[in-house]
Amino acid sequence: MSLVNLVNTASNKEKFLDIQSFIDFTSCYLEFISNARNIQATIISRNENHYQFIQYKSDGTFNVTRPLNSNLMMSLETFENSKDKFLTLISNIRDEKNNLPQFRELLNNFIYTLQQSIGSALDALPASRSNTARKLNGDLFERLIRLLLSEIGLECSSGVIYIPVKIGTEEAFKMSYQHDLIIKSNGELKAFGSVKTSSKDRLDKIFIDKFLYSKLTDSNIPHFSVFLNDVQRKKTSIEGQYGINPTFLSGHFKGYTIKLNPLDGVYYCDIRPNMISEPILKDHIKTLDCLLFDDIWSFI
Repeated sequence: MSLVNLVNTASNKEKFLDIQSFIDFTSCYLEFISNARNIQATIISRNENHYQFIQYKSDGTFNVTRPLNSNLMMSLETFENSKDKFLTLISNIRDEKNNLPQFRELLNNFIYTLQQSIGSALDALPASRSNTARKLNGDLFERLIRLLLSEIGLECSSGVIYIPVKIGTEEAFKMSYQHDLIIKSNGELKAFGSVKTSSKDRLDKIFIDKFLYSKLTDSNIPHFSVFLNDVQRKKTSIEGQYGINPTFLSGHFKGYTIKLNPLDGVYYCDIRPNMISEPILKDHIKTLDCLLFDDIWSFI
């Protein structure tokens, strides 16, 4: 498949209606970039060497992709050899024999590869369509997570929740909340989830949504968030060289966690080192496999 066809496919959300369609697209994208004749260059990040960037040729207007974590992003061969294992795993995720480190790693890396293949293909769009690319990428990540949660056996949808607000004993009006993930069990609301490709410019709202919902409803329904990563490309002073910038605001996260309310779970495919080592962060942030193997079942 040509880059033009890959970009056209990634730009059409109707092409991604089930998990298999995400897998099929990723196979095509990985096959394309695995052929050195199809790309201009592979660029290594100057400050964190396990991140790489793909530069396209003229068919991608010589654009450079988002940072790709080579510790997570699968090669074509590894991806092809893992497809059946992944599908079997998510269909039987509660089977105790699957709760092993190698299967958790497979889950996390496979999902990362699915989403980054779409995002990287959309990076070939001209700069004038960068906002469109970001919106498409975010929408498809939300859809992917909803499909995965449904596949493991949950009632999962997106939509609007209306909350009655009383003045005294009388209902005065309703507030509406849009949620990326609405988790139910036997029709009963169990948890809300937010799905974003990064926390940049979105962290505040997620914490405040939980705070307001809890205050307005006098309930303690779990609120969790799923993020793909928190890194972005940055240019260096040398032409043609790039590094990465972290976009996670650890001070904001700690402040909201301590002084407002902690979220019930925060999950990353590409978790940053400080999220594993720093106090408060390491107690509240986990890799995505922890949601699917463990925490989502405690929420319901």
